[in-house]
Amino acid sequence: MKRRLPDPVEAVEVTPDLERRAERAERWRGFRLAVPAYVYLIVLFAVPLVLVGVYSFASRSRTGQPLLHDWNLDSVKRLADSAFLQIAWRSILLALLTTIICLVVAYPFSYYIATRSERTRNVLLVFVMIPFWSNFLVRTYAWKVLLGADGIFTRIGEALGLWGQLLFTMPAVLIGLIYGFLPFMVLPLYASIERLDWSLVEAARDLYATGPKAFRRVTLPLSRPGIIAGSILVFIPSLGAYVTPDILGGAKTTLLGNYIVNQFLAARNWPLGSSISMAIMIVMLLATVLYFRSGGRTL
Repeated sequence: MKRRLPDPVEAVEVTPDLERRAERAERWRGFRLAVPAYVYLIVLFAVPLVLVGVYSFASRSRTGQPLLHDWNLDSVKRLADSAFLQIAWRSILLALLTTIICLVVAYPFSYYIATRSERTRNVLLVFVMIPFWSNFLVRTYAWKVLLGADGIFTRIGEALGLWGQLLFTMPAVLIGLIYGFLPFMVLPLYASIERLDWSLVEAARDLYATGPKAFRRVTLPLSRPGIIAGSILVFIPSLGAYVTPDILGGAKTTLLGNYIVNQFLAARNWPLGSSISMAIMIVMLLATVLYFRSGGRTL
């Protein structure tokens, strides 16, 4: 008995309308897959951000209670006070120093990692990520011991006659910030340098470019996305850092993060704390826009 072969499938003519429907179906499929992420971002990011924005325009009662029915710009205007500007300038300067030092330290180390064998590269990357295996608060308290009166750094400084106790000073905060955010500079730089087209560097050397010149004209421009990404990842959290200045700087070192917390918990001035938080968010947004416009998509 002969088996009956199935009928051949009729060819479907591809029309512009069919392509549009296929694209629309694909978009809806992607949207359904992304719904949990959208819900997460809306509930835990967008809603709190809107609440902070609303409180930044609220007024404050005599007892410190925020009044949402009486909107004004008093808290926004206080951002121009000399006391706040001094704290903001100190925070920006410290964040810039942290970013620059992290970049200077991380770039040669990232370059070294990217040019090693795969096995050595993986081992070095594990060393970079080891700090993430312990709590940031615990690591900061460890630095408090090292920088204290009986710490090894204080003893070395006193023996050399260069410095005394570093704890509760700006250098102590700077050391803590560099230690905490250095991996955030190393990893983007490594990702950028590791993907370089090394044949371009070889071509530059074949054209009689010296090592420093080939680095300056080829390697450095091609690794710019990593530099920008790492700088943003270090500068933004350094600008609003709270734990490190509070533990290593104490009451003598007031930065934006400490000032915001004091407004919410001690002074009970929620509108001012919200206004400062929104100002930092705007800085973060501008930095992100700068990142994308400077070629960040190529990372």
